[in-house]
Amino acid sequence: MKDEESGNRLGSYLRARRELVSPAQAGLPPGGGNRRVPGLRREEVALLAGISPDYYLRLERGRDKNPSPQVLESLARVLQLDDIERTYLLGLAAARPRAPRRKRPEHVPPRVHELLAHLQIPAFIEGRAFDVLASNSMAIALSPRLRPGLNRLRSLLLDPEEQAFHQDWTKATADFIAALRTTIGDDTDNPRFVELVGELALSSQRFRTLWARHDVRSLDGGTTTVHHPVVGELRLHRDKLPIDDVILVVYYPDKDSDSDEKLQLLAALSHTEPTEPTDTAQQVNRGEGPPA
Repeated sequence: MKDEESGNRLGSYLRARRELVSPAQAGLPPGGGNRRVPGLRREEVALLAGISPDYYLRLERGRDKNPSPQVLESLARVLQLDDIERTYLLGLAAARPRAPRRKRPEHVPPRVHELLAHLQIPAFIEGRAFDVLASNSMAIALSPRLRPGLNRLRSLLLDPEEQAFHQDWTKATADFIAALRTTIGDDTDNPRFVELVGELALSSQRFRTLWARHDVRSLDGGTTTVHHPVVGELRLHRDKLPIDDVILVVYYPDKDSDSDEKLQLLAALSHTEPTEPTDTAQQVNRGEGPPA
């Protein structure tokens, strides 16, 4: 996480976002063929935000880390940030030096293992870095990459079977990577985050490209379409429910839909036993990471 390690997260975010806004989107003339930077120039952002070019330059270079809320709101407008991105920008400016956080292990309560065993739909527990900490038999029947010890983002980027599983892999990767940056927030020294970002930055061009955009997004409820190798196309809703320090993720179809019938068929075909992933979850909690 080079930009986080530099201590200039605000400047890195501003620079990444202005490069994504075209002059036309900002209501400016294109400037012909003499533009040497993608997106807006620094002086254009400053002009549109009503601040001096010198002051904006200081913000990007980390020489002024205390802009007023009014300045940030103006920059959010110029950079065409949505509500989540605007909140993220305000949070970057509000961040202050903090004492190192005590690492809290991601623990799956015993009652949650019981809950997973009783659910008749795909359900699993994930950690903040998208590590799968526990899952039921239906989740594994839906996708073997939902076994405890694997990482959902790593599978999405590096496993060809997971890539084929998603109908819109391009959108899925963009959503996951933006959600990871949102989750990390100012917890940039967390060993698990450092390990995961470092591994994916080395192994995935897709990750490097999207990570450099500094997109932030919430990845909670939604609907997705996947291609199962046995039962075919499934349209499933997704909900994420916080339980203590972990997240319960459930996938379910519309009742009496074609996907509902296919999911029932998948359940009948599945002979996978419920998973007890205590040892694997403890491995992730110790910072050893999931197996490759």
